[in-house]
Amino acid sequence: MMKINSSYLAWSMALLSSAAWADTAVQTLPPVKVLAAGSLTGAMTAVAQLYTQQTGQKIDAQFGPAGLLRERIENGEQVDVFASANMEHPQALADRGWATQPVVMLRNQLCAKALPESGLTTDNVLDRLLDPKVGLGTSTPKADPGGDYAWQVFARAEKLRPGAQAILEAKAQQLVGGKNNPPVPAGVNAMEYFFARKKVHISLGYCSSRQTTPDPKFTSVPLPAGLAVTPDYGLTVITRDKKSHEAAYRFALFLMSPQAQKLIAQYGFTPVTTAGN
Repeated sequence: MMKINSSYLAWSMALLSSAAWADTAVQTLPPVKVLAAGSLTGAMTAVAQLYTQQTGQKIDAQFGPAGLLRERIENGEQVDVFASANMEHPQALADRGWATQPVVMLRNQLCAKALPESGLTTDNVLDRLLDPKVGLGTSTPKADPGGDYAWQVFARAEKLRPGAQAILEAKAQQLVGGKNNPPVPAGVNAMEYFFARKKVHISLGYCSSRQTTPDPKFTSVPLPAGLAVTPDYGLTVITRDKKSHEAAYRFALFLMSPQAQKLIAQYGFTPVTTAGN
C-alpha cells in the first residue's frame, strides 16, 4: 500500500481542484521544467520519457549538484519541480513560501568505490580509508549533498576510531559537485579521470547509478552499519511562479506513483511507495 503524508495529500487536492485537470489539452502546455540532483540523471530521464509517452506532456529535466540548483531557483530562474538529494534544500524554499512542503520521494545509500583489483570490501573499507597511501575523493559539501553525506561518514568514523574524523577530512579531495573543482577534459567522467591518474583510490558517493547495470570498471561496496548514511531525497513543486502549476503537480504525483518508483528502483534507489496487492 502506498504511504500518504499530509504534503502528498495537499498536492493531490490542489491538482484535483483544478478545472484544467480534465479540460486542458496536455500537448499544448509548455514543458514542465524540472531541476534534479545529478545522481537522478538516469532515473529521472527514464521516468520523464515514460511520462511523456503516456501523457504527451514534455518534461525539461536539468541536472546538477542540488545546492547549486537551489541557488538557481533562489536567483529567480523559473522552475516547476525541484528534486534534491536532501530534504534541506527544498525545505529552505518552502520556508520562504516559494515551494510546497517537500515529500521524501526516494532514499539512497552511500558506497565506497574503487578499482576491482583493490580488494575493497565492506569489512575493510574503514581501514582502507584511513591508509595514508590511499587517496580519497568526495563531492563538495554545501554545493552538493553528496559531500555533506561524506562528512557525516567521517563523523561516524570518529565514534569507531578516535581521531579518524580529522584524518578523513584532511585527506578528502573535493573533486566534483562544486563551482571550483579541479578541471576535467570535456566529455570525460570526472571520477574516472582522477582514478586513472591515481589521484584517488577510493571515492565516497551514492550507491545508485546513472545506469541500470553496475559499472564493471569499478567495485562499489556499501558502508558498514557504523558508517552507513541513508539520504532522503526531497521533492517539491515551486509555487513562486504561477505558470504550469497543474502540469507540475501532475508530474510530481507521477514521480510518487508505484509505476515510477519501480522504474527509479532499477537505478539503485530505494523506493518509498510500492504497489498494493
